[in-house]
Amino acid sequence: MGVRPPSNGDDDEPESIEFGIAAVDARLKDSDLTFPATKDDVAAELGTERIPYDVHGNDVSLGEMLAEVDQAEFRSRQQLLNELHGPFEEYRQEHSGGVFQQVRSMLPF
Repeated sequence: MGVRPPSNGDDDEPESIEFGIAAVDARLKDSDLTFPATKDDVAAELGTERIPYDVHGNDVSLGEMLAEVDQAEFRSRQQLLNELHGPFEEYRQEHSGGVFQQVRSMLPF
């Protein structure tokens, strides 16, 4: 996921804030990991990486999210991202500030 931060009125294009699967994807693209890859391969390469799971920058280690995945081997980067999607969503819901915080994070101010 990615969300653009609110504009401060200037004409510069704001950078997006990557979190969840989008942040994992960015880390994977920057890594030396090749596919197919095992869960252990992913953990060795990126397991200690802290991945933001919401727009507020709260983060969790990728290793902790990998532990929630049943799949032992991933044929592709996309398969890994698909397997991580559910655990990231569940973690975000359990650790967010509730409905009020979720609505507030969508507002542009």
